Amino acid sequence: MKYKTAYLGMFTALAMILSYVESLFPSFYGIPGVKLGLANSMSLVILILIGVPGAFCVSLLRVILSGFLFGSLFSIAYSMAGALLSLTVMAIAKKSGLFSVVGISILGGISHNIGQLLIAILLVENLKLFYYFPILLLSGLVTGLIVGIISVEILKRLPGNLLK
Repeated sequence: MKYKTAYLGMFTALAMILSYVESLFPSFYGIPGVKLGLANSMSLVILILIGVPGAFCVSLLRVILSGFLFGSLFSIAYSMAGALLSLTVMAIAKKSGLFSVVGISILGGISHNIGQLLIAILLVENLKLFYYFPILLLSGLVTGLIVGIISVEILKRLPGNLLK
């Protein structure tokens, strides 16, 4: 893979731009804490094209850089928990061969929200936050679907010899 590092840098930069654009909007559908997660489409595209190590690098860099530029240490903690769980679940789903890109994305969206909920419960030390789970489950499904569709469209438009 001739230009792997360059493509990882490019997709990280695109993820940063999408993170910035999302930081301009307070929430998705007016639900506190719920964002569309457009930057996750870059991680998903890299997961499909390059694999887990590349997606891990893009996700890790995006979370840390976006957190310092557009968020806080708490936002880094929440995003990191969501990103790591999401990436793990998506990698397993991809390896199984049972899911489409959209299906992988939906699983990623749901698991991202679960990761963030778990870290919130640990940080706040309040199990009552589990009452928020149904909302996060539904929002993860919807945002995962949207991000999955966007990722499929990105993959369709990339040249076939992009990473050869």
